[in-house]
Amino acid sequence: MAEVLTNMFASFSVTDVIDVAIVAFVVYKVMTFIRETRAEQLVKGLLILVAATFLSDVLNLYTLNWLLEGTLTLGVIALIIVFQPELRRGLEYIGRSKFIRKQFGEMNKEKAKTITSTIIKAIDYFSVNKIGALLIIERETTLNDIIETGTEMDALVTERLLGTIFYPGAPLHDGACIIRGDRVMAAGCVLPLTQNRSLSKDLGTRHRAGLGITENSDAIALIVSEETGIISIAIDGKLSRFLDIKTVEKTLLNLYLSQMADDDVKNFISKLFRRKGGGDEGQ
Repeated sequence: MAEVLTNMFASFSVTDVIDVAIVAFVVYKVMTFIRETRAEQLVKGLLILVAATFLSDVLNLYTLNWLLEGTLTLGVIALIIVFQPELRRGLEYIGRSKFIRKQFGEMNKEKAKTITSTIIKAIDYFSVNKIGALLIIERETTLNDIIETGTEMDALVTERLLGTIFYPGAPLHDGACIIRGDRVMAAGCVLPLTQNRSLSKDLGTRHRAGLGITENSDAIALIVSEETGIISIAIDGKLSRFLDIKTVEKTLLNLYLSQMADDDVKNFISKLFRRKGGGDEGQ
């Protein structure tokens, strides 16, 4: 036995170590991505089918094995169709380069504080006066296709401009406002609605749209309820509600500042979405 192990390690080169490390990293990333989406339960079911197919083959259960093999073949096609948004999101995640940053990542500390202060003042005003609002902050995934659905502006973000856009009765009030860096790129935009079936039925279109865009991109959605003035944030397909203005400000600063380590950002977001929320509100 010792001789076999010695020969095995003797033939194990640096290339083999790199090969195993890369495969392990890819598998880890894929499993992490699956755990963060609604595909987790389906993947568990698929693994059970694979195990059942293997056992039916070993035990010579020919009819059962034929049925299971056919089910697996159709299951792969069904996975591609049903989980198209998740696959798209995964490919976008892979395609994001840490070496090429757009305006969001290039923002310095002072500029980040200025734009955050402007957005926070507007959000606070909307909340106090129960004005419905939906602000989408673009990050690394470009939202040009969403921008084209609304009225293009390319104007500097100011408290007055945001107040005008979401003023009750204004033409652009019910749509989303897309912010890129320190610019309002468009308003009155139409967003994809969330496919999350477990979401509370009391949530209105504004919340479902804000959550939907974060399922299809890495954007941040700031949502103010028209019914209650409650502030919510959606990030990576997760919705955190009943937030105070200080929490919103800290969240934006953490995400805006490129100097902050990725692990710190992830830890902060994880704590944010572990907060205990109360009941549901409408649009």
